[in-house]
Amino acid sequence: MEILISVTMVSLISLIGIFFLRIGEAIMKKLIFALIGFATGTLIGVSLLHMLPEAIEGLGPSSFHYTVLGIISFFVMEKFLYWRHCHDMECSIHSFVYLNLFGDGLHNLIDGLIIAASFLHSSELGVAATLAVILHEIPQELGDFGVLIYGGLGKSRALLLNLVSALTAVLGALIAYYTAFYIHEAVLYLIPFAAGGLIYIAAVDLMPELHKRNSPRDALTQLIMVIAGLSVMLLLKH
Repeated sequence: MEILISVTMVSLISLIGIFFLRIGEAIMKKLIFALIGFATGTLIGVSLLHMLPEAIEGLGPSSFHYTVLGIISFFVMEKFLYWRHCHDMECSIHSFVYLNLFGDGLHNLIDGLIIAASFLHSSELGVAATLAVILHEIPQELGDFGVLIYGGLGKSRALLLNLVSALTAVLGALIAYYTAFYIHEAVLYLIPFAAGGLIYIAAVDLMPELHKRNSPRDALTQLIMVIAGLSVMLLLKH
């Protein structure tokens, strides 16, 4: 029961975008690029400062092989999504929206696995793991909401799909609970793969979008937000 309560709490963080539902369109457009910059920083930060070090600790240098596999896999998926949704027609919803949902869903699945595995070890470790996940999910989900809006989704749809993506944490927890003996090694391989996917989204999809607004004021705002996202993830590491 405590496992399900914990992963449900983590999943509900995805609804943080609800605070933006009443914001007018003009103000939202100004906030979007700031959120994109923040999301870029948080995605890079959670990948390089949290996920990869954890994977290296368990797998050693071979972790980078799975990170590269993640980057290539997300490239192939984006090519397929672009062809599937944008072939011979104008694409109203950017392919990176679906890619971000998949990458975030995989990340949340891993969070659910980690939380459940921690509780199976001890309640104290489970609570600590839950708090750690909540702290890094808040800024990341905020950035993800901005990415979905910028990619062409309406606020309500973005909120709903972000919640669906977050609910994979519950699935991860159930998998971990019923396959506890085997799950530890599987998580070790999934973590660097997911990190590679998140790095791909940040570097290939989000950063080029930031370059579309390059006035000195916009550039400074974007830089501040990227650094802010990285800084939050760095602070949560300690």
